[in-house]
Amino acid sequence: MRAMVCEVQDARSGMSYRDLEIWKLARQVAIAVHRMTLQNLPKFEMFEEASQIRRSAKSISANIVEGYGRRRYKQEFIRFLVFAHASCDETIDHLEVLFETGSLKNEVLYRDLSARLDLLGRKLNVFIDSVERLHRTNRRDISDPGSRITHLAL
Repeated sequence: MRAMVCEVQDARSGMSYRDLEIWKLARQVAIAVHRMTLQNLPKFEMFEEASQIRRSAKSISANIVEGYGRRRYKQEFIRFLVFAHASCDETIDHLEVLFETGSLKNEVLYRDLSARLDLLGRKLNVFIDSVERLHRTNRRDISDPGSRITHLAL
């Protein structure tokens, strides 16, 4: 039931935001950040920086989903992907503050999350560029309307 409710699909191509590599990576990062805040931070951070980093990390995948839902309108799609990228940068900043203040003491975890966020930011940049170059909203511009977004999924 949950999969049926959550899954947003393009009726022509069978595509879903769940097929996007950047969404998958963003979701994994959000879960890892959430776990880090609960398992590796002092209790006094729970309502401060921990709350902020959880929200910014979850905002990355949420903005990808919202942009995908508006993919028919190229500029709306791009706008939400840019929001996702901004949330990624915000998450990096919160992570750095936690580490530099000593609230996050696990350097291995810090470096892992930093690397994953850096990779996600780079992939978001590439995806935004590809949407700007390749996305078409006018059906007359493409030979197969069912493939409108398929080329952007990978």
